[in-house]
This record gives sequence, C-alpha cells and structure tokens, in this order.
Amino acid sequence: MPKVKIAHKSTLVDMTPMCDVAFLLLLFFMLTSKFKPQEAVKVITPTSISTTLLPESHVAMITISKDGRVFFGIDDQNQRLQLIKNISDQYKLALDGQEMKNYALASNVGMPINKLKQFLDMTPDQQRAYHQDGIPVDSATQELSQWVDYTVNINNNNPKLQFVVKADDGTKFSVIHKVLEIMKQNNHNKLDLITSLKAVPEGTPAYEKYKKAGDTPGNAAEE
Repeated sequence: MPKVKIAHKSTLVDMTPMCDVAFLLLLFFMLTSKFKPQEAVKVITPTSISTTLLPESHVAMITISKDGRVFFGIDDQNQRLQLIKNISDQYKLALDGQEMKNYALASNVGMPINKLKQFLDMTPDQQRAYHQDGIPVDSATQELSQWVDYTVNINNNNPKLQFVVKADDGTKFSVIHKVLEIMKQNNHNKLDLITSLKAVPEGTPAYEKYKKAGDTPGNAAEE
C-alpha cells in the first residue's frame, strides 16, 4: 500500500493587513492631533519649586516679554475665532475671513487694536518675523482689559476659565504690576504664574513634604 504524502503548508504570514492597519492608525493620529502654534515671543520664565501643573483647557495666557511687550492668547482655536470677531465688530476693524483665520491660528498676539488689521493681513511667515508692538497696558486705553472682558464673555463666565501670566525672568516689575492692576480692576484676583521648575533645596520644609509623599524632591515641573 503506497504511503500518503502530507502536503506541506507554507508558514508565510501575509503582513499586508497589518501594514494597512498601521497606516490607518498613523493617518488617524495625524488628522486628530492638535499641534501647538509657535509662540510670538520667546520667554525665559523664572524658576520655582511648585509642582502645580497648568490645566489642559480653558486657559487664557498673558505673556510678557523681557522688553515689556504684552501678548494675549487663549488655548481654544474656536474661541480665538469668536474673540477676534467680537473685537472686530466692537472696534469696526472690518476684518475679513482670512484675517480672522490668521488670528485663530496664532497662539498669542501682541498688537494695538488699531494695528490689528495690518498685522493680520500678513502671511503667517511674515507675522512670525514681525516685531509686534505689544498690547497697550497704560491707564489711557487699557486694551488688555478689553481682551480679558471679551474672553470672559465668550466663555459665558465659566468658572473653569483660568488666567495665567507668563513673564520673562528679566521683565521689569513695573510692567507686571500694571498687568496685575488691570486684572484686579476686572475682579480677576486669582492668577497663576508660569515658572520653570527647579530642584527643591534639601533640608527645607518643602523637601521634607515631597519626600514624605514619596515624590522625588529634585524633580519639579512647570506650574
């Protein structure tokens, strides 16, 4: 009786479906990821040992450069678009759709309101290269106060809205004081300051607190 030969099956695994899945996942993350727009000015913040982290949403940031220029921005792009629409209507700037979109795509802007249209008419590359004047914080105009008020309005007085100040380590205190006074006049007394974290000095109460909690006292994060 002849022997029956068993056919050998190939052990080759078709990887085509897995490659398709990998590319679909890559495409998904590319389309859903939110990329942080480039900031208008580079700021070197002072250091602290605080470990309070900045919230991921509902943040309005006031940035102060080393030379005292003030910038303002909010984290939500849709709210930025609504904000610039309201400002344009209030001051009759006659901004077109593209100019408003240019504002919505920026992380923060530091221009006097009467120069906004000229600035927003530039391309993104031109805006990045342009030396912005800064939002006026003098007592005569207090334009920063307007940006703050309109931001509160478009958030419907949301208690989660958090104002933060990001000032350069070399900024004169007189400029910071003006910003704080404007916020105080608008009844925004709770502000967070963004700092770079440094190691907690050994032997201090803060060091013992972190050590007791099981944290690494030498590692601090941005507030």
